[in-house]
Order: sequence, then structure tokens, then C-alpha cells
Amino acid sequence: MQRSAFALFRRKWPAPVWEPMAPFIIAGGIVYYGVWQGQNALSNTDEFRSDPRNRNAKPSKPEAH
Repeated sequence: MQRSAFALFRRKWPAPVWEPMAPFIIAGGIVYYGVWQGQNALSNTDEFRSDPRNRNAKPSKPEAH
């Protein structure tokens, strides 16, 4: 009988895993959200608003002939 590769993850572990890791998972989510908001705030400043690498920058109109 051949077992799937994910059979290891469905196993019941004898020690609690999620309870001790919960604070670190929550803190990681908070840090991720803070960095995301900081990046959005800095990309909307006057210095970077017209930068072509900025995703939120409006595309410039092509020059007329």
C-alpha cells in the first residue's frame, strides 16, 4: 500500500502545535499588515507619485505627433 505525500500532515500529533504558535502567527499577520500599509503610504507621496515604477502612478499620455 502506497501512502500519499500529505499523509504526514494529516497525522494527529501528540503535542499541541497551534496553541503555542498562535501568538507568533498573529504577530506575523500584524507586522505584514503594517508593512503593507507603510508601503502604500510611501508610494503615494509626492516624491514617488510620478515614478514609473509606482503601481499606483497614472500612465502618462503618449506624445502626439
